[in-house]
Order: sequence, then structure tokens, then C-alpha cells
Amino acid sequence: MITSRRNFLKAAGAAGAVSLAFPSVLGAPNPGRKLNIAAIGGGGGKGESDLSGAAEGNNVVAICDVDRDRLAKALLKYNLPSNRGFTDFRRMLDTVKEIEGCTVSTADHAHFPAAMHAIALGKHVCVQKPLVNSLWQAHELHRAAKKKHVVTNMGNQGHTGEGVRLLKEWVKQGAIGKVTEIHVWTNRPVWPQGNSASYPKGKPTPANLDWEAWQAGASSLPFIDGLHPFSWRGNRVYGAGAMGDMGCHLLDGPFWALDLGAPSRIVPETVNELGVEAYPKGAVISCHFPQKGIILRWYEGRGADDKSLKPPQPAEYDRQKPWAEISGGFIMRGDKGIILDTSDYCQQPALLPAGKHSDFMATNPKKTLARSTHPGNPQAEWTNAIKNGLVCGSNFDYAVPLTELCLLGNLAMLAGAPIEWNGNRREVKGRPDLSRFIKRPVYNGYDYRA
Repeated sequence: MITSRRNFLKAAGAAGAVSLAFPSVLGAPNPGRKLNIAAIGGGGGKGESDLSGAAEGNNVVAICDVDRDRLAKALLKYNLPSNRGFTDFRRMLDTVKEIEGCTVSTADHAHFPAAMHAIALGKHVCVQKPLVNSLWQAHELHRAAKKKHVVTNMGNQGHTGEGVRLLKEWVKQGAIGKVTEIHVWTNRPVWPQGNSASYPKGKPTPANLDWEAWQAGASSLPFIDGLHPFSWRGNRVYGAGAMGDMGCHLLDGPFWALDLGAPSRIVPETVNELGVEAYPKGAVISCHFPQKGIILRWYEGRGADDKSLKPPQPAEYDRQKPWAEISGGFIMRGDKGIILDTSDYCQQPALLPAGKHSDFMATNPKKTLARSTHPGNPQAEWTNAIKNGLVCGSNFDYAVPLTELCLLGNLAMLAGAPIEWNGNRREVKGRPDLSRFIKRPVYNGYDYRA
């Protein structure tokens, strides 16, 4: 949701939320001006599309990508000279002074140092999901963004859509009564995790890859094969697993609709093939919200029998597509019915069975929430917010707690037992041994303090 600064601060204060101050560096709203935009990880894949979204109506002034081949193509696309291309984001941010905002679309481990460096210099940031891959990083990134008064957004595009707003409106208007259960599932990982994950060492570094810059201070190891450009997602140092990758999409609708916040207890009900270096092949995690009387279960990947881990088919399910063929979505169960969505981005929420959905829609549920200025494009939503004095729907006040929920699920997998989370102290009760997963070592050589 996009809202004005005044309305956002009023609503946030009423809800007891932490407000994001409006950036005083912007001056008066100026919707017609062009921003000077840069990209970190902007040469290919999701980074390329993120930059494309942010570039609409703006100037692309610099691009960073650790893959020199991808970088060269991106510079050519935006007609930039070679001296506006970088493999190290620190050099780009420190050198190109006119940068006003920066997209961050790297591997997960580099989100934190890249975004922190940009924020420290007063740059606005739009960071891919998940924002970070450790809980301490989430807190520090949030703190820095508030201190520097920058405009922020996370790249979970579903939060800009119509479906997530309809879901929240329906729940608030009592469509399914009091919610007690949520089931969320995904077919991810579709990259190596568990015992199948392998990270060979000793191979020569590809000529096109700046390996030191890729590590972004999270490690200082010789080249590891099998990570760049995709399979880092399953690695415990560089990625955030399936829950980190898809949780910020699939959990977004229920999380926002019910104002869930952080669970107090997280239980790893199933963890299949947790690797020394990789996240598990499959898992079922329950998150308990006793203050709301809600249990949320997350299902990912495959179990020991190699069957997909997913919730059982609801009795109310009356669609033609076989339940076994649905690869992901969520079920929200209340005392008066259920809502099902089988998309990754909360694009098609519906009450079940179909007749109940029709009856509810006949009541003409009210549309009470502001709609995004750029549905499906969080990067353009972000640049528009900078120009117009607005606050993005997935700004860090919202995106940090959502990311933390995903990371708490991962923490429970690594703990191997139920954990009780103290969010104020950012620690697990009675488990000091887990602190190494909550806060990783300092990023050597990287100034991440904003």
C-alpha cells in the first residue's frame, strides 16, 4: 500500500508501530523529475528486471554486477560508458556521487552490506526479498533506514497487487470469522538442498566473475563452484533457503491481513536432510501466535519418502485441478470458513466452496485500502514514492518483521528443537548456542554501520 507521509504516520502512531520519517533531503514533492538510479546486481536475472522497473522515467547512472559479462550487457542496454560499471558496490557508491537511489538484487548474503553502505550515504534503497539472511541484520538495517530517513521498499511484488488488499479487507470484514489456522506451502527448493547440495572447492575462478566482490565480506574463501548465479539460495551462508526465498511472497498475505508480527514459539515439526552447508531438502515448521490464538504451518520441499510436504486437501475444496498438482499457496481457516490462494503472490484469494465465495461477494465487500500506484512493480512504486513524498507498502517497517518470520523458521530448522523467541532481546530462550546463527561475524573490510 502507498500512502502519504501524514496519513502513514497517523496510522502507524495509532497502531503503535514504528514510523518511517519522511526524507527531508527530498524537499517538496516533484513527480515530474527524473531520479538518478543505480543498481547493485543489476546485470542479469531478477536484478535486470528490478533495474528495468526502477529505470522507468528515471536516469540510470551506474550499474554494479560481479559478473563482468552481465555487466557489459547492462551498460550497453542503458548506454553507459565503461567507467559507470563496477563489480564492487562500495566503489560505485563512493565514486558516483549523483546516485539518489539504489536497487539491491544480489545473492542474499550481500543484501545487508550493500544496502547498509547505500543507506549510510543517504541513498534510498529497494532491496530484493528476503531483505537479509540473519536476524541481527534485519534489526540493524531497520535501525539504519530510520536514522537516515531514506525511502525503502522490498521486492515482494505481491504486496503491490490487488489480491493482498482484497484478502486483508475480507478478513477485516469477517468473511471467515476468527482465524485460528494458516497453512502455507511451496514446492521450493528447486535448487540443491539437503544431501544433494554440493559446493566443490579448488576449481579456478571463472574469468568473468569477481569472486571477492561476490562474497561481499561474508567469507574470504577460494572460489566455490555451484553457487553463482542461482544455487546460492540453498547455502546456509549465502542464501536463506526455501522459506527465505518464497516466504516473503507466500506469507505476505496472511501476515498482513492478520497483523501477525513475530511468533513466540517456533517448532520444527519435520526437517528432512539438513546439510552441514545447506538448508534441508524439506521441512514443516509451525509458528505459534498465542496472543492471537493462531498457529501458522509452513511446508517446503519434500519429506523422507520424497513426497511433497503440503497440507491435506481441505474438505471444502471443490476445484477441478487435483490437489496434488497445486505447487504452492495458502489456506486461512476461520470459524466461519476458509480462504484459499494457490498463487505465489496472493493473486487469487477465494472463499471455499465456490458457493460461499459467491454469497460473500454478493454482499459487496468494501474496498477500504489504498491501492498501489504501480501494481506488480515494487521498484517503480519506490521511485514514485521518492518523487511524491509517499511511503511504500513494503517499506522496512513492514518488510523487516515479515523477513524476520522467515528467518525464525530457518532458525528453528537449525535448532532442531522448539524455540522460544524473545524479539526485544533478539535471542532464543535457553539457547545461547544459537547466537551464531542470529548474528554472523563482522563483514570483514565492509563498512556496514550507518
